[in-house]
Amino acid sequence: MNNSVNNIMLVDDHNIVRMGLKGLIDKDPELNVCAEASTLEEAYELLKTVTPDLVLLDMKLPDGDGSEGVREIKKIKPDIRVLILTAYAEDYMVQESLRNGADGYLLKNVDGRSITKAIHNVLNRLMVVDPSVGNTLMAPAENPVLRKLDDREQILLSLISKGKTNKEIGESLFLAEKTVRNLVTKVMKKIEVSNRTEAAAFWLKHKTGSRKF
Repeated sequence: MNNSVNNIMLVDDHNIVRMGLKGLIDKDPELNVCAEASTLEEAYELLKTVTPDLVLLDMKLPDGDGSEGVREIKKIKPDIRVLILTAYAEDYMVQESLRNGADGYLLKNVDGRSITKAIHNVLNRLMVVDPSVGNTLMAPAENPVLRKLDDREQILLSLISKGKTNKEIGESLFLAEKTVRNLVTKVMKKIEVSNRTEAAAFWLKHKTGSRKF
């Protein structure tokens, strides 16, 4: 993270939730809540005059759902990062949101530190996925070579291919560094490679047909 302040837009129809999130986020010297909206239409209108670095978006809103919101926000301003923060963990909601371009999916029952950490990770272009929904990230990969890997293992390979360390992967997936290390060993055994370079090459070769993380 650089030293500049990153602007955050909150989109949630509950005023008390926005107040709590604003108080939490504004305590971080690198983050600033620049705009708030209670509906999708209000958010779209605000995006005509403000350009946040990240939109923290609820899933259920009075005029639509977050998966629709992600798609529209990305159409308006493609470079904005969008992190879903919701109470809903249904498979179809997770999958649709990520297909439409969400950069992360987090449940509201996490603690405040996890929320700000997730925001920083998404701003740093790491995908953040709540552990409770990790297995619903995407439909089964069309590529038969990747069907032997579950969703989390595919994300792991994607992050390895981007040169991420075990610590960075752990921060993205909310896993302990030791757990990541064990998972890396397991995945490399599954795909029959002996090091991270070969694992990265495997992912880059076979990722067609899976979600591009």
